[in-house]
Amino acid sequence: MTHHQERVVVGVDGSTASVRALDRAADEAVRRGCALRVVYAVPDRDEAGPVLASSVSRLGDRHRALAVETVAVEGGAARALADASRSAVLTVVGTRGLGGLGGLLFGSVGVRVAAHAHGPLLVVRGNHSDGCGQDVLLHLQDADGDAAAAGYAFEEALRRGARLRVVHTPAHRHVLPELPSLVPATSPGQERLSRRERADEAVPRFCLAALRDLHPQVQVVARTVRSAPAHALVEATRDAAVVVIGTRGTAGRPGTHPGAVGHALLHHAHCPVVVVPAG
Repeated sequence: MTHHQERVVVGVDGSTASVRALDRAADEAVRRGCALRVVYAVPDRDEAGPVLASSVSRLGDRHRALAVETVAVEGGAARALADASRSAVLTVVGTRGLGGLGGLLFGSVGVRVAAHAHGPLLVVRGNHSDGCGQDVLLHLQDADGDAAAAGYAFEEALRRGARLRVVHTPAHRHVLPELPSLVPATSPGQERLSRRERADEAVPRFCLAALRDLHPQVQVVARTVRSAPAHALVEATRDAAVVVIGTRGTAGRPGTHPGAVGHALLHHAHCPVVVVPAG
C-alpha cells in the first residue's frame, strides 16, 4: 500500500522532453510503489488545462493503477519544482525541450532546481530508455560530501536488481614534480605519491563498507580515476541505467552545486543523471 506522503514529482510543459520525463517519472513511481504528482508552472493557471489533461491521458494508457495528481502553479518552474520536492522521494525534469522546463539545463530551470531541491533530482537526458538490467553508476569523491549520493545509489541498485559501479575521483591535487633522485622509485616525492595512491584506492572500500553491510545483495565494483575524471565518468555512462552524483555547498553561493564533474555529466552523460543533495 502506498504511504500517503510518498510521491514522485515531475515537471511538464508540453515539450517532447517533458513527455520523456513524464514517462520516466511514472516508471519511477511504479518501481517505488508510490503516487505521481505532475506539476506545470505557468503565468496563468487557466493555460495549464490541456497539457495536464494530456499528461493524465498518457499515464492512464500506460499505468492504469498509478495514482496521479496534477498541479498548476503560477510563477517560475524552478521555484515550483524546488517547493514540490519538499514532499517528494524523487523530482524529475527533462532537458532540451521547447518551454521553460525543457530548456537547456544550465542557465535555465534545471540548474536552479538542482541547487535548491530538497531531495534527489532525476534529470532525464535524450532518448535513453529506462535501462532495466544495466548498472547503476556512482561518482564518489569523498566520504562526507557523497554519503547521501552513495546511499541513494545502493538503494537504486537494490530496486533494480542491478550491479553498482563506483568511479572514485580523488579531490586532492597530485604531488608537485621534484628533481629526480638517483633511485627514483624511492625518492621522497615518489614515496608520497605511492602512499597517496594506496590511500586513494582504499577510499571506496572504507566509505562504502557500512552500505555494503546494509545491502549485501548489491554487487559492487569500484575503480579510482586520477586523470580526466569528467571524461571517464561520461564514458562510463554509455552502458549505465543511471548515474548518481552528489552536491556540495560553495562559500558565497546559495544552495548546493554538483561540481565540475557533475556539470560535465549533466551536459554530456549518455544516461539519466540523479543529483542528490548532501546531507
